[in-house]
Amino acid sequence: MAMDSGLALEVDRVRRCYGAVVAVDNVSLTVRRGEFVTLLGPSGSGKTTTLRLIGGFEEIQSGSIRINGERIDQQPPYNRDTATIFQSGALFPHKTVAENVAYGLRMRKVPKHEIDERVAKVLETVRLRGFEDRYPGQLSGGQKQRVALARSLVVRPAVLLFDEPLSALDLSLRLQLRAEIKRLHDELGFSAIYVTHDQSEAMAMSSRVAVMNRGRIEQIDKPERVFHDPANEFVYNFIGESCCMPLRVTSGITADKQGRAVDIRLGKGLADGDWRVYVRPNRVKIGGSAANSPNTLKAELHFVEFLGDVFRYHLRAGALEIFADHPGRIAKGLGDEVEIGWGSEDMKVFQ
Repeated sequence: MAMDSGLALEVDRVRRCYGAVVAVDNVSLTVRRGEFVTLLGPSGSGKTTTLRLIGGFEEIQSGSIRINGERIDQQPPYNRDTATIFQSGALFPHKTVAENVAYGLRMRKVPKHEIDERVAKVLETVRLRGFEDRYPGQLSGGQKQRVALARSLVVRPAVLLFDEPLSALDLSLRLQLRAEIKRLHDELGFSAIYVTHDQSEAMAMSSRVAVMNRGRIEQIDKPERVFHDPANEFVYNFIGESCCMPLRVTSGITADKQGRAVDIRLGKGLADGDWRVYVRPNRVKIGGSAANSPNTLKAELHFVEFLGDVFRYHLRAGALEIFADHPGRIAKGLGDEVEIGWGSEDMKVFQ
């Protein structure tokens, strides 16, 4: 991989195995200075192991890692220009907020007057001014994570590493801290690798998202490109909610997987064979609004959920199970036949 002065981090064909299990399989990625890149994927996809390899908590078996152009994969964690924010926060319980934040600077033998100035400034930045003398046991979960963030920011690392820092928090606090990290990134412009399995976090915070599966990166791109233009079926199925309709076409007749014909009309016909048709539930029209859609399906209303801002209608057509989100109630009862429809641009088809 050619060196680039604009890159904070370069991961080049890195591999890590545990016995016969390939955890990270020749992964390559870059983070430009000021860029926020998220590793997103299901459990066991290799995202956390990749982060630990960058931070030096695991050893690579092949490939290379560079920070600001310098190869660092043979150096211990404390010699790498990184700082890691863990899920637990990993604060020292016997040290005050100010002492926790100052710890990395003291280890680097920064002069005391500079430590005091930098600690005060970073606590102001993360909105914890006035908490200097409190201990971790006196803080809420969100405050602890802000202290952990301040402790990492204050040492001014080349790359910040986030190891699912919000996953242990309740939803409202998670949303608040997600916005706080986004604000700080926009304000300070730090370079970061963020690991999560939460798609909304990845979409809301990232410059780019790398979707991982079985130790490989399936796609890395801007969040909107990953969502609207997935590289393959795994990415489409993993990102956002979608209805999957497994269909079999034989001599122009469309049936479900069990061979029962379904009353479906597709604007673009499918050749004979087995197909999987996907559509997002918020793009599915239901009832009268579906009549003029290029793709339609007649199905039986199975049950309804109220999700707050929409009603979710669960429908069945043979062995097909589909759900559609609609802003209001429709004049149909359980067991009634309902027509649904969707635009061709809202449909993804994989064979």
